[in-house]
This record gives sequence, structure tokens and C-alpha cells, in this order.
Amino acid sequence: MNTQLAPDSTDLPEWLSRLNEPQREAVLSTDGPVLMLAGAGTGKTAALTARLAWLLRQRLAWPSEILCVTFTNKAAREMRERVGHLIGPAVEGMPWLGTFHAIAAKMLRRHAELVGLTSNFTILDTDDQLRLLKQLIQAEGVDDKRWPARQLAGLIDRWKNRGLNPADLDALENEAYANGRGQRFYALYQDRLRSINACDFGDLLLHMLNIFRRERDVLEQYQQRFRYVMVDEYQDTNAVQYLWLRLLAQGRRNICVVGDDDQSIYSWRGAEVANILRFEKDFPGAKVIRLEQNYRSTPHILGAASGLIEENSERLGKTLWTELDGGDKVRIVGVWDAPEEARRVGEEIERLEREGCPLDAIAILVRAQFQTREFEDRFLQIGLAYRIVGGFRFYERAEIRDALAYLRLIASPSDDLAFERIWNTPKRGLGDKTLEKLHRYARAQSIPLLRAAIEIADTDELPARARGTLVALARDFARWRDESARLTPAELARTVLDESGYTAALQAERSTDANGRLENLSELARAMEEYETLSDFLEHVSLVMDNDNSADEAKVTVMTMHGAKGLEFDQVFLPGWEEGVFPSQRSLDEGGLASLEEERRLAYVAITRARKRCTILHAANRRIYGQWTSSIPSRFIAELPEVHVVEESSMSGGASLWRAQWSEQSDPFAHVARNQPGKVASRGPGWQRAAAQPLNTAPRRIAETGRSAASMAGKARPEFARGTRVFHEKFGYGTVVEQEGNKLEIEFENGGHKRVLDSFVKVA
Repeated sequence: MNTQLAPDSTDLPEWLSRLNEPQREAVLSTDGPVLMLAGAGTGKTAALTARLAWLLRQRLAWPSEILCVTFTNKAAREMRERVGHLIGPAVEGMPWLGTFHAIAAKMLRRHAELVGLTSNFTILDTDDQLRLLKQLIQAEGVDDKRWPARQLAGLIDRWKNRGLNPADLDALENEAYANGRGQRFYALYQDRLRSINACDFGDLLLHMLNIFRRERDVLEQYQQRFRYVMVDEYQDTNAVQYLWLRLLAQGRRNICVVGDDDQSIYSWRGAEVANILRFEKDFPGAKVIRLEQNYRSTPHILGAASGLIEENSERLGKTLWTELDGGDKVRIVGVWDAPEEARRVGEEIERLEREGCPLDAIAILVRAQFQTREFEDRFLQIGLAYRIVGGFRFYERAEIRDALAYLRLIASPSDDLAFERIWNTPKRGLGDKTLEKLHRYARAQSIPLLRAAIEIADTDELPARARGTLVALARDFARWRDESARLTPAELARTVLDESGYTAALQAERSTDANGRLENLSELARAMEEYETLSDFLEHVSLVMDNDNSADEAKVTVMTMHGAKGLEFDQVFLPGWEEGVFPSQRSLDEGGLASLEEERRLAYVAITRARKRCTILHAANRRIYGQWTSSIPSRFIAELPEVHVVEESSMSGGASLWRAQWSEQSDPFAHVARNQPGKVASRGPGWQRAAAQPLNTAPRRIAETGRSAASMAGKARPEFARGTRVFHEKFGYGTVVEQEGNKLEIEFENGGHKRVLDSFVKVA
């Protein structure tokens, strides 16, 4: 049963008196389980830090008797510093304040022999993990191009995040790799790790979870040691973290978790919002304390965000409020296309700068990284300083540099730096010794590396396989150079990426990171459509890359919504709020209602990053697969309460906003999502709306320009229109994205992007 200390207010330290009433309640409720449900900008870090300081100040526990878990080393460092400012150096003696992995590693060093390791075990980094897995794959005679090591590493990491050992995998999980050999490879990998006295990051928690489950005396030792358990960002815990924490806290039950179910946006990393939703069930009698006073944003920003998130059914519920006065309504701006979107944002930022707003108080938050390209190009044109946070500038990303290296070598066969970058990218089985011989031969003959590859392949200097690979590569470049005279730069880029195997290699990875890189390559091709020749485009890129702002200069922040969590800015721009972009079509196709709710939580996080002003933009047209197509505004725009938003239009020629016609009947999840059958939600700003289109279909888009399928060469079968769901005997289910004659471009659910004949496909 929860008890609350109630000291006389005059006895409270000054730092505790500064907290609001719910914050103080969370600090003083020291016995039993506590859920601190902290909304965006409500001072949860101050409350959590004060609670830790109070436990130490009142001598309710020694520093070594408190387990305090954070998600990042930075958060742990900041908490230690803050507590030190409040109560002095006592916090320095806290050995159990740190990240999940750091604390689990410390425990595992003490009990390593219980899982077949010794205390000096090595923790592998990603590169070592991939090398080890590749060795196992090759030893088993499996094609590592069809079943790459990176894919297996991702699966094993997912299994470990869910607390699954090899023996725990079911038939479906087993089928996820190498046609039913997932379990075997997982077991082989774990055996190999033990043989070299090593583990990966996933093992740190999984091994300790296994020890706690098997060794009751070890678990009881830690349950007695920790008088108090405190956890930050509880909504971001995955299954293994949740199970580990629950076992540790079941002893004394003095656990306090801090989190916000409305900000759970990392399911792709294994986070499960259900962990925070079932806290009261896991710990009966838990006290739930809601921190709802927001210290960051204006009333209209909070009202818009709160109205939007209320559409979710999987939440505990809270209402943010603020004592701040006034403020602008959230602006909804419709523009004609993506270039105008970038121009409009650039003009707004220049105006704000003239009015005295510093650039580093302004942020542009995008759903996907490929969206940054339009803004980067525009800002470079007008000389506006910016920085990309959480990633590289568009043309600095590895996959873009690779693609550009191919194009540079086509334009200039003497570009040895470009050749060195892509000669074995994607992997072609060429080793370092081959490159060394190419360099020696090229220097001796005073010729470029590509020419050296052609000539040395006609000798016996290299093994037959390497000679054949180099000849094939040289022929590819000769063909691409000929095609560059008749193809547009964009068509050439797409051809090169496909025929080189680069696209296929990324598709084979089947990871979120690979999907993002593919999106970036698609955006690169779209960028090239604005240029008549390859040399014009390459010159543009050179000028872009030469742009280097001073490091200490104030800059506009450009980053993803995921990366912005925990940050705040005076002015926030949110571009690309269209169906298929945000919410992401891939997320909806793969996750249905659960993914829709997470996308909505991401929208909530994005809006609440703004302190003073928030601007949401959507474009009526986007370039999709090389064609201009109309775009439907995001359902999230329609869900914003009308009283908190104002609708503007900057469409070319004074065109009015594109108005979506929403229908409750068209969305099978409309009533479920609000958990109130029959309810009609409040209308957005002038929108005729209800909920959304069906989640399992691509957004309905109307082509504005470009050739119709009927005009394309070949005998096209009309039933395979864009967006048609189809089945292929080899690749499985997919969706048609383009049709040219009797050839179909299909995005397969498990096989990636393929080009197939329509005679091998049937409508699903």
C-alpha cells in the first residue's frame, strides 16, 4: 500500500518547494509503486531528480541501495550532476545509476560463469558481430547475398529485445531466415560467442534475465539490495528490459517509473507502449500521478496536440495545460508542391530572422530523412545557414556518395577516387590485393584505375574470378556511358543503381535503415530530374558540398521527428503532412492500427516541440516515381481541433487548399481508434472529414502529368493499375507501383522492389 510522507512545508528544502503540487507528490510518495505520467514539457526530469535527491537527503537508502535506470549515458550524467547540485557529493557514490546496458554489464561481470562466460568477457561491436555471423553463414553453405549477415543480426537483436532464447523461437520466427534455419543460426551464434568468451549488447540484459529466472538466490540478492528502483522514459522499454525490471522490483515493490504513453514512438527499436499501460496491473495498488502543467508551449499548441492524441485508444489519458498567455494558433499551410514548400519555409525563416528570432531557435522536423533534400537545396540557394542533426547532410550520406561516385566515373573515366569508392560496392568478391595490383599497374602505365582494370584483366596477374568481375564492371561502365547520351540524368541514375546491384543489396538487408537509404536514393533521382545533363547536376553537387558555414554560426536545425524527442524550439515547421508521407504508408501497411496510433503519437511529439509557434505544411503535389501526382492531406490535419488552428493557403495562382473528402465508412478502424463507437470527432479547420482511408491501401493519388499506362509500349493488362495488390509465385505479395507495357514495377512485402512480367503475376 502506498504511503506518503507529509513533512511540514517549512521543513522542505527550497528546491523541493519550487516544484508544483503533483511533482512534490511524486517526490514524497516513497513507499510502494508509483507511475509518474509526465506529459510533454511538464518537468519530469526535475521531479525525477528531486525524488532521487529526497531519498538520499532523508537517508531512506544508501546511494548503493538505489537502482536508477536511464536510456542514455547523457541522461545519467545530467541526473548525477543535477542531484549533486541539490544535495552535494553523496550522489557520487551511486554505483547503480546508469543505462540499462551499463548496469546489466556490471551485474553480468559478477555472474558470468552462470551463462558459460568468464568475468573478463568481451562485448562485441556491430562490425565484429557481422563478421562473426558472416563466418557462420558461409560455413553452413548458405548464400550470404540472398541471406545477408546484417539481416540475421537484425533478427537476433529483435529476438533478444523480446527476451527470446533460441529454444523460445516458434515456427514463424524460425522461418524468418534462410528458409527455416533462423533458430539454428541463432543457436550457432550463441555457442560461438561463448567459445570466444564474448557477448553482444543484447546479451547483457538477456543473460541477466536468464540468470534471474534460473538462479533464485541471485535474484533475491538484488531484490534485497535495491530498496528503491527508479526508471526514466519507461514508455520506451522493450520486452527484455521490462521483464528484467519487473523481476527486480517485485521484492520491495518500491519502484517509481516516469514516462508518457503519448510519446512512445520507438516500436521499430523494440519499445512496447503496453509496458507502461499495464503498470497498474503489474503492481497492484500503484499510485498514478499525472504531471499535466506544461512549462514549454502556448495554449493553442497544447490544445492542438491534446486534441490530436485523444484520437488514440491505447493511452492512459491526461490533459496538458499551461499558465502561459496567448500565443498563435497552429498554422495549416497548403502549398502547390514540394519546391514551393521549401521556398515558403525559407521565406518565413528569413522574415523571422529579420524580426530578431535567432536561427538556432528554429527547427524543421521531417518524418523521413529524404525530405531534407528540398530544404537543403533551397537554403543553399538563399544562403541560409542550417545544420542536419542526427545524420549527414543529404549529399554527404554514404549511399548518396556511392551513387555519385558511379555517376562521376561515367562522366569522367579518369576519376580514380570515384573508382576506389565503388569498385567493390556492392560486394563483388574483390579483395584488397586486387586493388593493390591495380594501383601498381596504373602507376607503372600512367593510366587511370578503370583503364588499368580493363588491361590487367587481359593478363594472368589476377585470379580468373577477379578478372571476370573486372571485365564485367568495365563493360557496365562502357554501356552506361553510351546510355548517358540518350537517357536523362535521373533515368541514368536509376539504371545504374539497379544494374550495378546496389539497389538489390539494400533491399536484401530488409531493415529500417536500408529502407531509409532506398528512400534517399529515390530522392536523389528526383533531384536529378531538374537537370538536363549529368555534368550540370554534378557541378551543382560540387557547389553544394563546397558550402561550409562557420561552426559557431547560428543555424536552423533540420532533423527527423524521432530525433527531436526531448528538444524544444521557439519556431517549429512540420512539412510533408500528407497521406503516405505522414502517416508513413509503410508503417500503415506493416502495422495497421497499432502503427497508426504510433504515427499519431509521433505527430503529438512533433507539435509539442514548439514553444511559441508551430506551422504544419502539406503539398497538393509530390513527384512520385518520376511523375507529378496529387497528394491527399494527412488525416492528422483533419483531427486537429478547429479552435486551435488557422488555415492558410500559399498555392500558386491563388489556388485554394486541396480539401480531403473523408468518410467514416471507408475506414475500418475509425470507431475502434477512438474507442467510442458512433462518435463523430470534432472537425478540423474547414475540412469535411471523419477518420481515414483504409490502412491496407496506398493513398489514392491522381496523376497530374506523365504517360498513362495505356500509352506505354507493350500489351499492358489493365487490371494491374498502380496500387493493385498482387501475388507472384517467387516473391509473394506486393503492390504495383508502376506499369510499362507488359512489365510491372512491384514493391513486394518480403522481396523488396522488383521488375517482373505481368504474365507471372495475378491480382491478390
